[in-house]
Amino acid sequence: MPQDAWSNKRERQYEHIKESVEEHGASTKKAEEIAARTVNKARARTGEAKESSRLSRKDISSGRRGGLRSGTNRPKGRTKEQLYNEAKRMGISGRSKMTKQQLQRAVDRRK
Repeated sequence: MPQDAWSNKRERQYEHIKESVEEHGASTKKAEEIAARTVNKARARTGEAKESSRLSRKDISSGRRGGLRSGTNRPKGRTKEQLYNEAKRMGISGRSKMTKQQLQRAVDRRK
């Protein structure tokens, strides 16, 4: 799924991530998606992308987040901001006063 606008460095990065994810047992389609998202986030953080979301620019890097969320016993998953945005899309009322756990339950109930 490499884009024409990607540099050679980003194409190599994409292939490396894709191969690594496949080695960990993911399907080719899932590996391609993860690799593309990771490369696009890296491009957004460095200003290479023409368009990018605020979360891509301001959130911690993909590598750092993966490192923080792996190998620990604490709950993994979406951030409070991600849950809030999902609740907003679903039209859940009272979301601005909810905690992360409340948002998680409300979003999960709606699915």
